[in-house]
Amino acid sequence: MKPRSLLFLGIFLLAGNGWARSIDAGLPDVLARVKPSVVAVGTFMPTRNPRAVFLGTGFAVADGRRVITNAHVTSKDLDVAHLERFAVFYRQDSQEHMQLAELTATDEEHDLSMLNLADGRLPALEIGDSGRVREGELYAFTGYPIGMVLGLYPVTHRSIISAISPNAIPVIATRQLNVKMLKKLETPYDVFQLDATAYPGNSGSPLYDIETGKVMGIINKVFVQGSKENALTNPSGISYAIPSEHITRLLAQKGIK
Repeated sequence: MKPRSLLFLGIFLLAGNGWARSIDAGLPDVLARVKPSVVAVGTFMPTRNPRAVFLGTGFAVADGRRVITNAHVTSKDLDVAHLERFAVFYRQDSQEHMQLAELTATDEEHDLSMLNLADGRLPALEIGDSGRVREGELYAFTGYPIGMVLGLYPVTHRSIISAISPNAIPVIATRQLNVKMLKKLETPYDVFQLDATAYPGNSGSPLYDIETGKVMGIINKVFVQGSKENALTNPSGISYAIPSEHITRLLAQKGIK
């Protein structure tokens, strides 16, 4: 390669690195605002060992007493006889906290659910306009990727929107169809495909704008993957997010602004 070509390549790489740094420059400040709103969602039972069990991630919205997560996270049948209840867990001022919660709304079609905190409130995240999200844009999500294994220390990933595509893809052979798949094909909606790896505990994590902190989607791997990748014997490592417009609609149905 000629010296002049090497010079241009060096300038290009430096410019590219500088652009990436400028894009991420505001993320630490935004993350500091987002983290206090992100909780681990699980159950608490005083007679069980361990008493607390993590099921996924959630985040506070509206007045701070509402927590949004995935419906499959809260689908567990509670052992009411032994006082098992839904709860959220988080770290604040270097201390671990728990608040009991009640399941008050579920949207099975978009795999969303809402919990109401029994006492107290958390800093709420603002829901953004997911209709403005474009392929190639950079976002971040924060949650608890492996549940209780890593403790109450939320983890953040950056991700671009790799594709915006329907939540269910028609299959080649009819033998690959099932009742759940057919239902999704009847009422398809777009989901965000991400280039970052999300783990089971990340279900319910907010996908947010790294400049404003506004929530543009909610991480959902298992639910979407089951329909988009129905033909695969071994599901891929691709991660997905449900657009935030469905969160806004769920809140509106409950008269929550």
